[in-house]
Amino acid sequence: MAPPQKDNSQPLFAWEGKDKTGKTVRGELRAETATVVRTTLRRQGILVTKVKKQSFKGGGKVTDKDVTLFTRQLATMLKAGVPLLQSFDIVGKGAQNAAVGKLLMDLKADVETGSSLNQAFRKYPLYFDQLFCNLIEAGEQAGILDALLDRLATYKEKTQAIISKIKSALFYPISVLVVAFIVVALIMIFVVPTFKSVFANFGAELPGPTLVVVAISDYFVGNWYIIFPGIGGAIYGFLYTWKRSLPVQIFMDKISLKLPVFGDVIRKATMARWTRTLSTMFAAGVPLVEALDSVGGASGNYIYKMATLQIKAEISTGTSLVVAMQNANVFPSMVLQMVSIGEESGQLDAMCGKVADFYEAEVDDAVGALASLMEPMIMVVLGGLIGGIIVAMYLPIFKLGAVV
Repeated sequence: MAPPQKDNSQPLFAWEGKDKTGKTVRGELRAETATVVRTTLRRQGILVTKVKKQSFKGGGKVTDKDVTLFTRQLATMLKAGVPLLQSFDIVGKGAQNAAVGKLLMDLKADVETGSSLNQAFRKYPLYFDQLFCNLIEAGEQAGILDALLDRLATYKEKTQAIISKIKSALFYPISVLVVAFIVVALIMIFVVPTFKSVFANFGAELPGPTLVVVAISDYFVGNWYIIFPGIGGAIYGFLYTWKRSLPVQIFMDKISLKLPVFGDVIRKATMARWTRTLSTMFAAGVPLVEALDSVGGASGNYIYKMATLQIKAEISTGTSLVVAMQNANVFPSMVLQMVSIGEESGQLDAMCGKVADFYEAEVDDAVGALASLMEPMIMVVLGGLIGGIIVAMYLPIFKLGAVV
């Protein structure tokens, strides 16, 4: 009797046993219970000695970094001549994140039941976007899946590197500001009231800066239970709305490109992602109009997404890519010149790749310069803030000493 059809909703059991020749065999099987596993294998002539349910709890979630690593590993396996299903087994069992292992086993089960690889990926849009699935489909149709996976892995690695650099540039000043707020709040709540009780015995009028600091301290002491939850709730509400509200996303994308220092870095990172995506899609043989569907979304900025839609509409009516990009009015002249050369020479993917390399290097340099610039600025701000509070609290003592 044939084994029951695999159901991805059923738990996965790892089993070990001996076949009719006495050879030890191992494998995995989805079933409702361990008893069903034993019965199914016994009908196949296997004497089961061990059955263990695979647990995926506590494995965390599948991140974009996990998907990138899996893509690179799968590309390496296929290039080495390892069959697709066996590649899934090797990569899945070697995954440190249990959630990734479960995802890969589910993908393997889909492929085993007759789905194409891109169809299997499309069942998990949370992890594999349209660009990923379109490239996999192009690779399957052209018979160059290993090469497309390698190109896709390179694309995701470079894109992640850009995002990581932007995050690192923003993390340092934000973390310092958070620490500064906590330190100031602790000073206002615990330190300043102590000075205030000492000043009450002076019987003299306090200087203006000291009165301001004491007033702020009184407000913190009387309303700390409102201030901290209020700030936390406001930040959470803003981030929640930003993630789910299109108008807020559009507003923030526009503002981010106009920021005094960070705007230039964000624009260069966006340009690198736009050109890298176009290069990858075009090199995979995806028609330009179809490729632009993924390029706009992959740029990560609404301004460039809308510009890409405009470019796509103009190209559909017969306009050249470089003219459509000029009409969008968001691309630097260097990008336009390189695209023009790429169109004329038939090497658009190579030229876009060179542009992406250039802007990725620009982001590296900009982030390094930004870190060097932010450190002294933050030190000045923190020194002025904390030093101002200390001086304000010691002014009455200095004044008393002068009188004595």
